[in-house]
Amino acid sequence: MAPRTTHSHPVLGTRALNRATLARQLLLSRAEMSAQDAVTHLLGLQAQNVKPPYFQLHARLAGFRPAELAGLMESREVVRMVTMRSTIHTHTAHDALTLRPLVQPARDREVNYFRKGLDGVDLERLGACARDFVESEPRTMGEIREALLAQWPGADPQALSVAARCRLPLVQVTPRGVWGRSGQVRLTTVERWLGRAAGQAQPVDEVVLRYLGAFGPASVKDMQVWAGLTRLREAFERLRPGLAVFRDGNGVELFDLPDAPRPDPDTPAPPRFLPEFDNLLLSHADRSRVVAPEIKGRTWTGNQAHRTLLVDGFLAGLWKPDGAGVTVELFGTVSRARKDEIVAEGERMIAAMADRDPDPDADAAPGADPYADAAARPGSVRFGSIHG
Repeated sequence: MAPRTTHSHPVLGTRALNRATLARQLLLSRAEMSAQDAVTHLLGLQAQNVKPPYFQLHARLAGFRPAELAGLMESREVVRMVTMRSTIHTHTAHDALTLRPLVQPARDREVNYFRKGLDGVDLERLGACARDFVESEPRTMGEIREALLAQWPGADPQALSVAARCRLPLVQVTPRGVWGRSGQVRLTTVERWLGRAAGQAQPVDEVVLRYLGAFGPASVKDMQVWAGLTRLREAFERLRPGLAVFRDGNGVELFDLPDAPRPDPDTPAPPRFLPEFDNLLLSHADRSRVVAPEIKGRTWTGNQAHRTLLVDGFLAGLWKPDGAGVTVELFGTVSRARKDEIVAEGERMIAAMADRDPDPDADAAPGADPYADAAARPGSVRFGSIHG
C-alpha cells in the first residue's frame, strides 16, 4: 500500500521531536516506575557491556539503585540476549521469549554472510547439536565453537560461532550481568534458562505501537533501524487510521500514538549522564532530534562508543569514570549555571551507583532532597578531556 501524502500533516521541529522523545524515554523527569516496568516500557536496554543497563535506569528512574536490576537478573525476571540489531539487550523474560522470534528471520539472514565458511554444514543439524550442548550446562562461546569444530573440522571457526549465536536464542547466564559480581560469558538457551518454551513472536503491529510509545514520533525507517528489520511499512499502513501523523522539517512522515506526550519545545530538560550504547542515540535513522549534525560521530573512537552527556536535551559532551568521580568533556561552552547542574547530576549518579548516600553523616531536613548539595562537594566531577 502506497503511503499517503504528508503535505497537510503538522510539522514537528527538532526541539519538539527532542522533547517528545525524551518524555517517552523517561529523560525529562525521572519516572516513579519499577526497573522491571521500565525495561518493559523501553523494549529492553542495549547491553553490549555489563554496566550500561544500570546507568540507563539511573538516568530514567527515581530512586533507582543497582541492586534492583541485579535482583531481577538473579531471579531470571530479566535476561541478556541478542535481539534487536543483532546486539545484546537486557529484556524482561516475556520479551526475551517473544521478541527474539520476531527478529529471528533477520538472524537467519545474518548467517548467510558467513556461508563461505560453512560449506558442507547442515544448519539444522548445527542448531540441534549446539542446543543439546548448551542445554546440558551453560557453555562459553569458545566451548561451543570447539564442540562444533569437532563435528565440522573443515568449517571456519568464526562462522560456526556466528551460526550458533544466530540460530539459537542464547542468553548470558548469571553471575554475568549482575552488578558488583563478575563472571565469564556462559550461554544456554532462553527456554532452558527460564524453564518455559518460547512463545509466538509478538505481533508486529503490537511492537510498532510499543516502539512509538518509547521512541516516537518516528518514521518507518526509524523503527527499521531500531529493530534491524525491513519491510515494516505495511504494518504502519495497517495502523495508520489509529495513529497521529506528522512530518519533520525535511518532509519525512512521522507516526505517533494519538495520546502520547508531546511536550512544549521549551520544556526544561535537565542534564543526564548516559552510558555507552544508550538506545536513545541508536534507535532512529535520523538522530538529529538528539545529535546536532555538526557533532555527529563524536560519540565514537574507532569501534569504541563513549559515555554521553545530554544538556538541554541534546548531546553536549562525553564523560568517563575518573577515580572516585567522573571527567566531563564538553563539546562547547555552557553557562556557569549549566555547569552547576551538570556537577549536581554527576554527583547524584556517583552516589547512587556507589549504592550509598552522598553524605551519610549529614542531618537532612525531613523531606529534603539528599542530593541537593551535590554541587557543593568538590572533586567528584571535573571538566577536561576524557582522553587526557
